[in-house]
Amino acid sequence: MVTLSPTLKATLSQPLKIGSFEVKSRVLQSPLSGVTDMVFRRLVRRYAPDSMLYTEMVNATGLHYVKELPKIMEVDPRERPISIQLFDCRPDFLAQAAIKAVGEGADTVDINMGCPVNKITKNGGGSSLLRQPEVAEAIVREVVKAVDVPVTVKTRIGWNDREITILDFAKRMEDAGAQMITVHGRTRAQGYNGNARWEWIARVKEVLSIPVIANGDIFSVEAAVKCLEQTGADGVMCSRGTLGYPFLVGEVDHFLKTGEILSPPSPIQRLECAREHLQALWEYKGDRGVRQARKHMTWYAKGFVGAAELRGQLSVIETVQQGLDLIDRGVEQLNHSYQPMEEASNFQVA
Repeated sequence: MVTLSPTLKATLSQPLKIGSFEVKSRVLQSPLSGVTDMVFRRLVRRYAPDSMLYTEMVNATGLHYVKELPKIMEVDPRERPISIQLFDCRPDFLAQAAIKAVGEGADTVDINMGCPVNKITKNGGGSSLLRQPEVAEAIVREVVKAVDVPVTVKTRIGWNDREITILDFAKRMEDAGAQMITVHGRTRAQGYNGNARWEWIARVKEVLSIPVIANGDIFSVEAAVKCLEQTGADGVMCSRGTLGYPFLVGEVDHFLKTGEILSPPSPIQRLECAREHLQALWEYKGDRGVRQARKHMTWYAKGFVGAAELRGQLSVIETVQQGLDLIDRGVEQLNHSYQPMEEASNFQVA
């Protein structure tokens, strides 16, 4: 049985204060490259009306050299509260990008200092900033001076097991003016392997006065509650647990507010959501959206008899109609012969 301690329940019942900005939810949807576009965010928003959403991360250097803003910065006013996440290692470029982000409607500006991908870190962005705390401080100071919305940071616990520097790093970010920090409980070297070390998030919470958001291994309501209890964090950010499962943020938020665990969507409901997702990606991005949809479709097609075959077919779709027909056929088969598998409703995705 999932329960919250009285102390934690009282804390989490209050709005999340990010500087002068208030969010009526302690559950956030993580920025995910290639995932959290406007189409995906709209699905999350349907089930989590109060949660903070994030765009995919935006390259500040790229913004500096283009006249038109990239599509990934496009936000709908109905999505609010929303944050635009930026990455780079140049304080001046990031400050300029932050001004543009606010102009697009961002309620907060988030600086990515945790991405472990080589093409980001080799250019000085993402988690490489853990090794350049002075640069990271300068970035936060410049962005804070440039915009009148709260500036936040998302990072990891360190570069590797020999360089777990998060306590000093997080304090530097707070001193530089960051109004919230999200900590993914893994090192850069871990990538997404092994377990998130929530104990480090608890230690960060002990040394900061700004809100600390816990991130890493939040694949269910139970995991979210366990993380909050262990870390004392001010909220949780759901990442990979939402791949093919845009219901998760809303499920966690509903439990924190009511103490009630919602019934998970059935495989048919998940496929119906996949159908809507595919159709919307095609309408928003055309054929490129169909190609991007392949991975999403494979994430949805799990947890029922026949899922593996359907997953393989969806991974190579060439047209939107081909995908819609496959999903419709899958739904029809489930309607006639659904046999549940002993598999978690919100599965893990490696």
